[in-house]
Amino acid sequence: MNLELFRPELTLAATAVAVILCDLFIKRKGFLTIVSVVGLAVSAVFTLLMWDTGAQSVFGNLLVTDNFALFFKILFLGIAALIILSSTEYVNKFSNFHGEYHALILLAALGMVLMSSATELITLYVSLEVTSLSLYALTGFLKDEKSSESSLKYLLLGAVSSAVLLYGMALVFGFTGTTQLGGIADAVRATASANIMENPGLMMGIVMMIAGFGFKIAAVPFQFWVPDVYEGAPTPITGFLSVGSKAAGFALILRVFYTAFESPDWLSLDWGAIFAVLAVIGMIVGNVSAIAQGNIKRLLGYSSIAQAGYLLVGLATLGIAPGTEIIGRSAILFFLFSYALANLGAFAAIIAISNKVNSDDIKDYAGMGKRAPVLALCLTVSLISLIGMPPAGGFIAKFYIFNGAVQNGLLWLVVIAVLNSVISAFYYLRVVKAMWFNDPASMERVPASGALRLVLALTTLGVLFVGIVPNFVIRLAEWAAEMMGF
Repeated sequence: MNLELFRPELTLAATAVAVILCDLFIKRKGFLTIVSVVGLAVSAVFTLLMWDTGAQSVFGNLLVTDNFALFFKILFLGIAALIILSSTEYVNKFSNFHGEYHALILLAALGMVLMSSATELITLYVSLEVTSLSLYALTGFLKDEKSSESSLKYLLLGAVSSAVLLYGMALVFGFTGTTQLGGIADAVRATASANIMENPGLMMGIVMMIAGFGFKIAAVPFQFWVPDVYEGAPTPITGFLSVGSKAAGFALILRVFYTAFESPDWLSLDWGAIFAVLAVIGMIVGNVSAIAQGNIKRLLGYSSIAQAGYLLVGLATLGIAPGTEIIGRSAILFFLFSYALANLGAFAAIIAISNKVNSDDIKDYAGMGKRAPVLALCLTVSLISLIGMPPAGGFIAKFYIFNGAVQNGLLWLVVIAVLNSVISAFYYLRVVKAMWFNDPASMERVPASGALRLVLALTTLGVLFVGIVPNFVIRLAEWAAEMMGF
């Protein structure tokens, strides 16, 4: 057992404990932010030191450290750090629970980091629940009626989805006799396709696992929790849910389906077709529903459902592509990186604006271009990226993922996706229009803390950098996709 490979996870766990202890003895709660960010940075350094050292197993092949896992670990650690920095003023709304708030974010990130490395079903499930339980608690942190309702709804629906996922895993285990992803792949390949089709247990298990994962990534028809939970949760946690939870879900799906169910060809074609259908439904439902929203957090909730649809285009490509094809995998990784920057930038701006106007209604964003031009500009860049317009990173992300689909015979799916991107421009640009062309209710300035301005600068510049000079991130994504070790 090589504990050196487990240093990022140990650092995160130790930081969560340290934050709780500091909260007991230190009155200056701003110190908790410093401890949390330093712990995340140290964990990131340990992660980077392992880059491109080859796939190595940990704890008897329960976990693996390969470039795929390391890519997602850096992504999750960065997301958690930006969320904590975005919360420096927002945490005053629950001043008695600063320590618990920071510790739960760190534990949620710990679960995500473990998920990216899991190569065994039980480890995968436990990691998933570590993240889920932390997010259930964080969603209800405001302790008002709307926050409590959203937390309860998230908990109940999440428990159902976890039960469905666990039952699906049990069926797959019953069919293959192992919980190791590599062992499952060997068992499936060793069985003639006719025998597999005669045994509905495997197929039912795969379908139930898709349903369980679908809840985590907000894919239709498992998306009913999204709008209410996004609206009721603390705004930084809404941002965390929209990018962290979704990225973790896709990391799991990529690992499980590419490892365990990549062959025989007919099997991957079947689940690829399922993901293609879910992509179409998700894009249409998410974009059409977002048009009528007057609350910006609900709008971004439905937007998140549509974005999951675009990502599912990449999974559909992965299902129908040859085993040596990496476009589907690397396109998903690049899309998630770009989407995380854009969505976190949008929510950072929303935090600053909502703290001032005490509202999440889009009509109250009127005239923000005059009152807070920098905030409005950052939010505009993020929304343009979510549409998929140049020069933002979202344009390259969509082009990359659509290009892979076209190359593998999914032109019809790309046409639907492009049409949905046009629809999405309507509701995203409605927010931009309100900020820059509508008259403000007052000319009072909108302040933002130094940490929040840092987050806005990093995300906005990051979105533009990925859009203008994408080659570096594309290469990292391809490298991570190529180096999936099992």
